[in-house]
Amino acid sequence: MKKIFALAAGVASIAVLLFATETNTPRKAPELAFSVPGQGQKLLSQYRGRVVALEFIFTTCPHCQAASRVMTKFQEEYSSRGFQALDVAINDNADLLVDNFVKDYQVGFPVGWTTRDQMLTFMGFSMAERFVVPQLVLIDRKGVIHYQTPATSNDDYGKLMKEDAIRQHIEELLAQNNSASRRSSNGTKVAVAKKTS
Repeated sequence: MKKIFALAAGVASIAVLLFATETNTPRKAPELAFSVPGQGQKLLSQYRGRVVALEFIFTTCPHCQAASRVMTKFQEEYSSRGFQALDVAINDNADLLVDNFVKDYQVGFPVGWTTRDQMLTFMGFSMAERFVVPQLVLIDRKGVIHYQTPATSNDDYGKLMKEDAIRQHIEELLAQNNSASRRSSNGTKVAVAKKTS
């Protein structure tokens, strides 16, 4: 009987852990350090005050290359409203490949690199967990993650990575933070609506 109870408790613990992993938004974005060619080390917190779309990529991945083209379009369209796209490469030799990636795919925003371990920690994935790229995180002006792709490709991943869905979420975060800024400048208490994917 004790073994059955222990097994049931273990299964329940795993279910809770999986549920927590899938619904870990909104949450405060951890700090992330990454290097950008010609600019040195950057910190994610340097972009506080902007709505950030952070993609973890492999420079050699066709899906990442396509995603960077989409983010370049969004950067051109929304930068004047406070939007910032960032790509952070995590593949082997990314430090040697980022410059050519930017040139070859005409990326119109900062592209840097960091280690896979830092990406896994940032995303809340386990070190042994498999993952796909690109991984996308959408962060509001206060540094809160509202949308994040799951580690592996599934329906939730596919829904979030659609261009129209990304656009909708960016516009939502830009509008949310603009209205919050207007309310707070009038001295009114600000309540931030929290969205989950």
